[in-house]
Amino acid sequence: MRTVRSRAGRFRLVFAVLLLLLLAAVLLSMNLGTLAISPGELLRTVLGQGTRQQRIALFTIRLPRILIALLVGGALAVSGVILQSVTRNDLAEPGIIGISSGAAMFVVVYIYLTNGNNYYSLPAFTIFTMPLIALAGGLGAAVLIYVLAWRRGMKPRRLLLMGIAVNAGFNALIVILQLTFDNRDFNRVLSWTSGSIWGVSWSYVIAVTPPLLVLCAAALYQSRYLDVFTLGDEVARGLGVNTEQRRRLLIAIAAALAAVATSVAGSIAFVGLIAPHIAGKLTGPQRRYCTPVAILTGMLLVTGSDIIARNMFAPLELHIGIVVSLVGAPYFIYLMVKQ
Repeated sequence: MRTVRSRAGRFRLVFAVLLLLLLAAVLLSMNLGTLAISPGELLRTVLGQGTRQQRIALFTIRLPRILIALLVGGALAVSGVILQSVTRNDLAEPGIIGISSGAAMFVVVYIYLTNGNNYYSLPAFTIFTMPLIALAGGLGAAVLIYVLAWRRGMKPRRLLLMGIAVNAGFNALIVILQLTFDNRDFNRVLSWTSGSIWGVSWSYVIAVTPPLLVLCAAALYQSRYLDVFTLGDEVARGLGVNTEQRRRLLIAIAAALAAVATSVAGSIAFVGLIAPHIAGKLTGPQRRYCTPVAILTGMLLVTGSDIIARNMFAPLELHIGIVVSLVGAPYFIYLMVKQ
């Protein structure tokens, strides 16, 4: 009982600290940019007393971008927690095993078929239907990986290797499709597929917020089964869990979360890898504590990466995916060596 109370207290402390750090990162993101806005000017702008430039910078450009960063970071983190739990593999992550690239490929094809090679400016109908198309691509990629990895049962190592192979195939197809775009849209698609939230608007926020909130709620509800999976299939079956049925459902939720996030932010790898590991270090392995902390960690990681991407070489801008990869790639190598 004392151990349970200690873990619960530790969880509340970690959650509160991360929440404060995330709030600080959001405020910093509102302040920094090509047009710097001081805290006092920020308050006046929020109250409707700022200049026209400040209102445009804050409400038209920065706030939609911040909200997308929060939604994408949280979604990818939850997806990573689920995949690492059901596969019992610390390296499982939607950007590595091909789910994100499958969703990205479907979106690129959809834009090409509906808008020709005009990716730079998308109509509202395309923006609001992109999450559905990405969802189909992400779930299709998950099914393909699952079928290829199945051989009288699911082996975590086989699923990871098949996912890496499928990811390489989808990325190759995306490159081929990019060659059909003109120079300007080629660069825009390249930026997006590398992980970018440049140019997002309130339409993107409205399009992805409802599905991501529903999927995150479903993931949190199903998280009670994740601890059982980490004990192994035999133990899970002994506890009355239909392992294959539950695994398919959880993988579908993870794929859907990653796909909808990819529809607005492109392929941002390693968030789903790093956030669950950091959360596990902070709160312990129990998923009911780890999952909420992973959500905040993912949000903080993507928001912080966006701040760096926008301001390090301003007015030039890095891709968020590149900034995250600078941290994620060495960590991935470390985990590979460790295993």
